[in-house]
Amino acid sequence: MKKIGILCASDTELEPFLTHIAFSQVTEKAMLKFYSQGTLKNGGEIGIVAVYSGVCKVNASIAAQLLIDVFHVECIINAGTAGGMDESVQLFDTVISDRMLYHDVAEDILTEFHPWLKVNYFQSDRELLSVAQAYSQKTAYPIRFGTMVSGEQFIEDDKRDEINQKYAPLCVDMETVSVAHTCYVNQIPFLSVRTITDTASHKGIEHFEENCEAASKRSAEIVTGILKELAATIKI
Repeated sequence: MKKIGILCASDTELEPFLTHIAFSQVTEKAMLKFYSQGTLKNGGEIGIVAVYSGVCKVNASIAAQLLIDVFHVECIINAGTAGGMDESVQLFDTVISDRMLYHDVAEDILTEFHPWLKVNYFQSDRELLSVAQAYSQKTAYPIRFGTMVSGEQFIEDDKRDEINQKYAPLCVDMETVSVAHTCYVNQIPFLSVRTITDTASHKGIEHFEENCEAASKRSAEIVTGILKELAATIKI
């Protein structure tokens, strides 16, 4: 059985998974609540552990490391919501990570120092990405594949142009890259699936709050679809 960790930043993002996945145990560790021994309903032999970490990079990294060390997951999928950055990205589009960068970390930090990357970005696992691409051909939901950036700031107008010019991301959030970073140093496959709550033309925290629940439900449904695709196509 393949064991997969699902990591969300908030309880709103995690809640929809509880309707798609049957969990039989809840464990508390480091002030976090882990839903474990989960299986997809009518979805094959995949074991699932899910957690919401809290917002921002350190919280997400703590949760990811616990998923790896305590629950021994074999890969992690980060699920939830994000803000649209590219002008072509629309509300409720879902972005799936290809490459991921910090927008608030100096470019040479990760190449000149630990973990000594060859480039200043992380890449999604090719196998998980291939499964996600196969699923995207079967769903009516709009799914985009491309660059995600993360940093400890809700992006409205401030820094939007600078980030777009420097990284050309489809979306921005506060956790994805830190989870990718944690998975990289542990040699654990990683993928991020984020549904858009706000854009350049529908910006502001009010749009995030208005759309967060619906976007979280869509992200959970898409992740569940990817997991079913994984169960059907990969020997586990």
